[in-house]
Amino acid sequence: MISSYRELGGRDLTGNLRNDVVRFLQKHQCPKTAEHVLKVGEEARRIAILYGADPNAAEYAGYLHDISAVFPNHVRIQVSREIGLEVLPEEELFPMIIHQKISAYMAEDLFKITEPEILSAVGCHTTLRSKASLLDKVLFVADKMEWDQTGIPPYLREVTDQLQISLDHAAFGYIQYLWNRRELLKVVHPWLRDAYDELRDSLSHNQSNSK
Repeated sequence: MISSYRELGGRDLTGNLRNDVVRFLQKHQCPKTAEHVLKVGEEARRIAILYGADPNAAEYAGYLHDISAVFPNHVRIQVSREIGLEVLPEEELFPMIIHQKISAYMAEDLFKITEPEILSAVGCHTTLRSKASLLDKVLFVADKMEWDQTGIPPYLREVTDQLQISLDHAAFGYIQYLWNRRELLKVVHPWLRDAYDELRDSLSHNQSNSK
């Protein structure tokens, strides 16, 4: 694993983002992450088609969202400061969660991604945030449905069912699952809290207006 951003060096890009990301992750001993990002890319494309987002952008965001896995948790705060990212107190307490910001930085810096919507989605794929874009929500839900742990996600049926209603319902289904267990979480990231409040109010408002 890499302990400093400077150790990554340059990237030899082929123009095929899928292959470039897989090769990069495998080179840095992250084969399981390589498998995960491919699955998320496929799932993000599927959800994007369902809800009218750009399927290519969704797929690329899926490939890129966990490229920061090359940095182990114990160096992520150091790396974040090295590249000039803001580190929130919650991220300092639980460094795993800042990997979304590092991945967005790497997508632009190493993989030469310039599309703001892709970088935004990568940068909030773990927590979501308020005023999230359509692509932000697509990647957020895709990542949760194709999680990187063993077994079946305990929330999968709920999120799958809610996705039949709307993308917002699916995103809120997962966030509510976490919110109901927030006392067990190491931290509650402020972006997650903001997303929870916004989606809760929006869905409640829409439900009231439909009566």
